[in-house]
Amino acid sequence: MADIIKKLPIGIDSFEKIRAEDFYYIDKTGLIHDLLNNWGEVNLFTRPRRFGKTLNMNMLKAFFEIGCDKTLFDGLKIMQDTELCESYMGKYPVISVSLKGVNGNDFETARSMMCSVIGKEALRFQFLAESERLTAVEKALYSQLIAIDDNSVFKISDAALMGSLYTLSALLKKHYDKDVIMLIDEYDVPLAKANENGYYDQMIMLIRNMFEQALKTNDNLKFAVLTGCLRVAKESIFTGLNNMKVLSVTDVRFDEYFGFTDSEVRTLLEYYCLSDHYDTIREWYDGYRFGKVDVYCPWDVLCYCDALRSDPGAHPEAYWSNTSGNESIRHFLEQAGPVTKHEIEELIAGGTVKKVLRQNLTYKDMYDSVDNIWSLLFTTGYLTQRGVTGDREHLLAIPNKEIRNIFTEQIFEWFQDTARKNRTALDIFCNAFKKGDAETAQKKFNEYLKRMISIRDTAVRKDLKENYYHGLLLGLLSYKDSWYITSNRESGDGYCDILVETDDETGFVIEIKYADDGDLDAACQKALEQIDEKRYTEQLHEDGMEKILKYGIACYRKRCRIVMSEEMAV
Repeated sequence: MADIIKKLPIGIDSFEKIRAEDFYYIDKTGLIHDLLNNWGEVNLFTRPRRFGKTLNMNMLKAFFEIGCDKTLFDGLKIMQDTELCESYMGKYPVISVSLKGVNGNDFETARSMMCSVIGKEALRFQFLAESERLTAVEKALYSQLIAIDDNSVFKISDAALMGSLYTLSALLKKHYDKDVIMLIDEYDVPLAKANENGYYDQMIMLIRNMFEQALKTNDNLKFAVLTGCLRVAKESIFTGLNNMKVLSVTDVRFDEYFGFTDSEVRTLLEYYCLSDHYDTIREWYDGYRFGKVDVYCPWDVLCYCDALRSDPGAHPEAYWSNTSGNESIRHFLEQAGPVTKHEIEELIAGGTVKKVLRQNLTYKDMYDSVDNIWSLLFTTGYLTQRGVTGDREHLLAIPNKEIRNIFTEQIFEWFQDTARKNRTALDIFCNAFKKGDAETAQKKFNEYLKRMISIRDTAVRKDLKENYYHGLLLGLLSYKDSWYITSNRESGDGYCDILVETDDETGFVIEIKYADDGDLDAACQKALEQIDEKRYTEQLHEDGMEKILKYGIACYRKRCRIVMSEEMAV
């Protein structure tokens, strides 16, 4: 009987579920070994979202917690270290909380969510209420953490909430007579949401007090592990916390435990008979460098493999970007001056830029300057590193095709929004095409090109360069919502770039060429000849346009030429 193919763990962060229900699991248990041999009292891992932080935290809990199911680790790498497993596996009380869901629109809602997180974790230890090792006062402290109102909503006082993690660790240590391991996943999500919704100072105060009591000189701790996207500056929530080891994406320690390595991806693809798609997956989802290891985004790889199993012809998608907004790129573009725009062009062309990174930002100041945003884009996964110079500057690059597409899409949206703020100029540009005024259309398009962040010559193939200008022009013309505008529409013997039917029976067809040699005139003539040879105006005739114009547009870098000819309607 053939082996049953394991299920892909799409969206599953539970280590127990993945192992118990036989989902495919890429073994990251080496993290346990390295953590125990290199741990600090408080360990902070900063990684972009969707790189396996939550699953790893869940794996740590499953390994260390008293009463754990040891069979979950059968066949995994960590079981080869029998001495370590005998000493640590299932030996510790574990407090495990995720702050991912603390994302209220106001402080009271967020605080209530925090109470729910703490209360639900405390409820896992209901035996404390009957523990013979705890005094009546200590049991009363525990009762405060699980108190609910008539609507079954956790109600914890400010003092009890701020001391909740410390209190729970103290009670667990006394009950078990063993030090406690504390796991805090996505510690910075409440800060990000608070910053977005205007209650940052209140949330900072709450988390600072919780963390100071739980992590600073807490004699009940064996060690703590925190994860997040950003390393928030010590002065904001980690005041005086001198026992913290920060392990960011630039650190070589633990570099292979978040994200999939190339060998892990090859093995995965071979298992599911998808090896033929390796090059596509590598182009779209590889390219991140954590420490000295190149890694893929796990979420992207798993989602695309899942799609391919259902449809072998499935095209890759931007799965990672679809799980969150891209506000940081938008802020970046809005603040970009001429130098920064040139650097963005270099990145999109596949190059690198040198930057000194600031990895200890606060959420409050991350958009204060372009320099801060460079660091934000790096820590959140929109940029990655390609090495460090002698001046400690990092060489930053866009990691892969998925992220490059995000940049270009955001650039187009930003440019169109910016252009539409000047309605007068946009009216002049669009109406010039309707009137057959190629000179004015050319002048205005050149002005737009000079302001636009462009795809440089060396970036892509010629057809993709033409697509860039095509998309830009299409976005500008789409301002005229009373016009019927189609792109790559079948007409005559082919598919023309842009076909427009205006509100007064004027129609025009546009064919765009990229002049590799810089000869704009020749490229324009070639475009007009293609319009005639392919009979692109046929659809305009069929639709009854009374005036038909043909435009050949040639572009080279940030210059364009527009040539027009008119065709008599039949």
